[in-house]
Amino acid sequence: MIDIALVQSRSPATQRAALAHISPLVREAAATGARLVVTPEGTNLLQRHREELFKVLVPLEDDEAVLGLRALAAELSIWLLIGSAMVRREDGKAANRSVLINPTGAIAATYDKLHMFDVDLPTGEHIRESATFEPGTGAVTADAAGLRLGLTICYDVRFPALHRALALDGAQAIPVPAAFTRPTGKAHWEVLLRARAIETGSYVLAAAQGGTHADGRATWGHSMVVSPWGEVIALADHDEPGVVAATLDPAAVVKARQAIPALNNARAFTGP
Repeated sequence: MIDIALVQSRSPATQRAALAHISPLVREAAATGARLVVTPEGTNLLQRHREELFKVLVPLEDDEAVLGLRALAAELSIWLLIGSAMVRREDGKAANRSVLINPTGAIAATYDKLHMFDVDLPTGEHIRESATFEPGTGAVTADAAGLRLGLTICYDVRFPALHRALALDGAQAIPVPAAFTRPTGKAHWEVLLRARAIETGSYVLAAAQGGTHADGRATWGHSMVVSPWGEVIALADHDEPGVVAATLDPAAVVKARQAIPALNNARAFTGP
């Protein structure tokens, strides 16, 4: 059995303020006995205005929030997945990057968000992530706290092929750190998370942003842990900052995949 915890947060628009906000929540999560703590997308800051974002964006190794969380992981002796940090790449572009930190505070793995959320919402809001962030190019799995993780970020949840590839590479748990908008969160969040869990026979660890942020955006919250059978086994039924804890059983992954061997039964086919 492996104890984990999700942090639900409401990230401010600067790294220093974000670190002050998230640190007590990570401590609360670790106090549950969690060996792995997962935080949401945009843990180090949320800033939807491109010009303002680039004023504060720095490389991963210089980010105040990331450095503070690395030190905190070492202090607490936990695995910590920073669901994502908004950072500046070497080429000057921005990346939306998951950062897995081991119990010594070292970076064990990183993953850059593959799929960009470019959408015109029914509310009239226009979002163009690709105007700000450079997408990643590869899937990433990594071992942490006795689990093999398949890393994703937010909008990736809408692309089953990525999750299948992660499961085929041995992922037992798929974190889905997110900052889902309220309209799409209300309509699709739980359905998508449960579908990805069922399709892959994996745990889904969905740590979310929630509430109204300093940059004006509103996020759905409702962080949850979904079992390999598609059951919601832990839930924050609100959008306030807090912690969701759960105990994962790796044997449940084996059992689900044996009962529904979809990973093995898929066949190649020709197009219509």
